[in-house]
Amino acid sequence: MSEQRLPVPDDFRTGLAELGQDAYALAWVAGDSRLTAWAEPAPRVGESGIARPGADLTRITLQEVTHGPHETLRRWVELDDGVQHLAIFTAKADGLREHTPGELATHLVHDPADDQAQLTDLLAGWLYRRNAQAPQGLELGWITAAAAWTCHMRALSAYPPFVVLAQSLQRAGEQDESITDLVVDTGLRIADLLDRLESPFRPRADLIDMWHAVETLSADVPILADTADWLLDQISLRDAPAQQLRAVLEPDISDYLRDQSAGGHSPDVTLPALDAPRAAQLATARETVRAYTTAAYAGREQEARQLQDAFPVPGRALATSGPAALWRQKSATARDAVEDLTAQRAATTAEDSTDYFADPELLHAQTAYLAAREGQLLLLHDALGRLAFPASAPRDLPKALAPVAAAQTQRRVIEAFGTLERAAQALDGQLHYQRQRPVPAHQRATAGTETELLTRTRAALEPLTAAVLPLDQENIRSRVQEAMSRPAAPVAGLTPVPVTHTESHARAQNADPDAVGVHR
Repeated sequence: MSEQRLPVPDDFRTGLAELGQDAYALAWVAGDSRLTAWAEPAPRVGESGIARPGADLTRITLQEVTHGPHETLRRWVELDDGVQHLAIFTAKADGLREHTPGELATHLVHDPADDQAQLTDLLAGWLYRRNAQAPQGLELGWITAAAAWTCHMRALSAYPPFVVLAQSLQRAGEQDESITDLVVDTGLRIADLLDRLESPFRPRADLIDMWHAVETLSADVPILADTADWLLDQISLRDAPAQQLRAVLEPDISDYLRDQSAGGHSPDVTLPALDAPRAAQLATARETVRAYTTAAYAGREQEARQLQDAFPVPGRALATSGPAALWRQKSATARDAVEDLTAQRAATTAEDSTDYFADPELLHAQTAYLAAREGQLLLLHDALGRLAFPASAPRDLPKALAPVAAAQTQRRVIEAFGTLERAAQALDGQLHYQRQRPVPAHQRATAGTETELLTRTRAALEPLTAAVLPLDQENIRSRVQEAMSRPAAPVAGLTPVPVTHTESHARAQNADPDAVGVHR
């Protein structure tokens, strides 16, 4: 056994394969941070998904390498803390393969050479710890332990075998039939839920029921947290207001998505990650959509409505504005965004689309998203076109309206991006990505032009952002001090009459004692 805790090297699979067929890797896996994966397949509970093609291996931190299923299961049981995801891998010719602890236990149960009493003791000890370390304690702790068993050991059995459960109860000093029934019932209910989760067709009502059940357990069984988030995303994909909110808040990352597509680059090209500014905006958008969906389906309709009202859906324009048309003519990324949206609409409304019959709620939400996104893209392209190609005031425009027309650029930028600061962040991020990315074959003629265009647009935005001073605490304090130190200007036509302290005191003494504000 080689024990360490290191990032996974690039040749991880090759190195693991060289250690032999019985070599297993135990590795901690961080949560999936892919922000564009809305329509991912259902996660297999108990697996991290890191062995799937295209998975991000930077999520892995290697713990140690073991040999044989018995040693691997023993070390997994010892290291599992019930919070972080400890995954088990082997190396195959076509890539990594992930194993659950239940698969290893099943192999050992059918291995006549393995000590069955030792295996039972190992599993009973782990089940007991999951109960003892549960934050609730008492019977609720056994619910947590039963849920953990079903998630990790489902390949062996849906609930703990009675011989394992009996030993766990004995360690806890609880020989109670009601607890046995509780553990078995919990295991069966969660196993049924996981079976439903793997069903190819899931109506929204079923997704909502499953989300409520998984969300309740995920606080105590963290391995279910990713499943709860996935269910929430699936609900939002079938909710039209949630998709409209997503369409308004997500930044344009057409350049990144086009690069990630199968025909974007040759397989041997290393693509840069999405730039940090747009990734942060994308994360905020998803967090907001999840907050809306949670409120809408947790009985907090007023909160959900407030989120909807905070980000109005842009109307669908009948014609493309002049600045937007000019921006799309000059920007290859803008043209990609429009083409991708057109392709999505065509796929959604195709006659052979199964969504018409299989999932009409999904179809309705997709249609709402595409309509809102079309309006949002038009706002973005119009604002960028006004920045990059400022137009002179119309010849016959009344002089009084000239400043109004000039202010439209700033208004449109704020309408499209939310704030001038967000607009600057999005442009900075896109510029950073453009300078890192290898130039796709279909954009070699325009790549330099795209970078120059974005640089010019960012420069045009700078005066607008510089004119907006942030009202932070120090800024407010300095303004107040400046105002307080400024002498008050006398009011024209009025001469103040000086009143001495003695005179004012005498007036107070002679005043009506019942008058308001006079105190003796």
